[in-house]
Amino acid sequence: MKLETPTISIAKSTETIFSFLTDLKNFEQLMPSNIEKFKVDGESFLFALSGMPEIRLVLKEQTPSNKIVLGAASSKLDFSLTILLNSVDDANATAQLLFDGKFNPMMAMMVKKPLTNFINAISDNLKNI
Repeated sequence: MKLETPTISIAKSTETIFSFLTDLKNFEQLMPSNIEKFKVDGESFLFALSGMPEIRLVLKEQTPSNKIVLGAASSKLDFSLTILLNSVDDANATAQLLFDGKFNPMMAMMVKKPLTNFINAISDNLKNI
């Protein structure tokens, strides 16, 4: 299952955004309002949204100022969340979130709407960093 947010504009440089996103504790500011738990542990963070199980995301890959890939820590859930950054000029950038998950069709049907809402909330909150 693949989901993507619309590309957003951010009035910050890609370097500033990249630094913000690679400091995982900053993801708490990007979480939807229904967050119930958030905890950073080294190169990963654990979060829980109301009505959903806890999920741990691990920083899997980073390409300075361009790309950050977070992946599921559990082998039971195979997915990644990629954040792509592109420079417009020295003080402006664009960002897009891509979700790629390997779920059976029944699970995909159940999680598509909450996941879409989740990545859209992160994207919307990223505009305001």
